[in-house]
Formats: sequence, structure tokens, C-alpha cells
Amino acid sequence: MKTWMTVVGIVAVGVGAMAAVATMSAAQPEQGAGAHRGGGHSDYRAVDRWLKEFDQVVSDGRGFGLAFAADQHGYPGPMHVLELKDRLRLSPDQERAMHRLKDAMFGESQPAAARLLAAEQRLRSLFAAGAATEATVRTAVTDAEQTRTELRLIHLLAHLQTRDLLSVEQRRLYHTARWQE
Repeated sequence: MKTWMTVVGIVAVGVGAMAAVATMSAAQPEQGAGAHRGGGHSDYRAVDRWLKEFDQVVSDGRGFGLAFAADQHGYPGPMHVLELKDRLRLSPDQERAMHRLKDAMFGESQPAAARLLAAEQRLRSLFAAGAATEATVRTAVTDAEQTRTELRLIHLLAHLQTRDLLSVEQRRLYHTARWQE
């Protein structure tokens, strides 16, 4: 889980995989700068792997760090609460409520995720086809970021609702399990 949390942290700092490129360069200037001198191809391969993982995870409707700020600060998501249900000692009513919330979140997030991935692909295609102009890039980025915002809100709002269904003690247990072990 710690490896996954590290990847989520890197991506979440940049609010998505595209921002991870800039974050990685800023966080590791000696490697990022070397990449521009032709010596850092492994950096680009790492980013490419993260982009592929981002695409896969997001296509499933999961957040890939989009709700990191909430989770890290005491607002757990329904999927992770269900993963820790025994440890949190969820009541049967809480467990049913978490399943409903998770299902509703995925019901909204999966179509939004498909739109985000399509928007990102349109942006990549502009450059791949040599058709990128200032106007087309501005339009494609605006579409992608508006969709990313929608997807992020879906996840963050589910975290808000999840927190309201848990006791203070359950939230403490969750935070310990996810962030302190």
C-alpha cells in the first residue's frame, strides 16, 4: 500500500498525471534538467508509465489521487472505508451506506473519467498529428481541465459524504491505518 500511496502522492501534488510531469521535473531538477540535455530518457519512461497507470485507474472510475487532500486530512472515501470495514468496525447500516455511496460515486465517475480520457487523447492527438495550434491547444486543454474538475469534485464530494457517516473514532482508526502505519 505504501508504494501505491507514494505514486498517489506524486500524482496528487500535480492534480493528475499531466501535472505530474511538471511536478517530477520541479521535484528532481537535476534529473529533469538532464532529460532536456538528452540524458534523462528514463524520466520520460517513468512519466509514460504513470500516464498509463493513470489512464487505467481513472478509466475504472477511481480517483488516482484526485481526492488526496480530503483523504489525507480526515475525509476518507467510501472504497477505502470498505477495504478497512472490519478494522473500523462498521455497523451493517454503515456498510450498506458505504456501498451505496461507492456505487453512486462510480456511477458518476466512470462516465466523467471516460470523458477525461477522451479529452486527454484529443490533446495528445493534436500534437501527434502535427495539428496543434494555439487555438486548438487552448480548446483541448480547457476541455480536459473542466472534465478533470468535474471528476475531482465527484470524488471529493463522496469523501465529504463518507466522513459524515463515520464516528470520530472510526475516522481516527482510518487515518491511523492509511497514514501512520
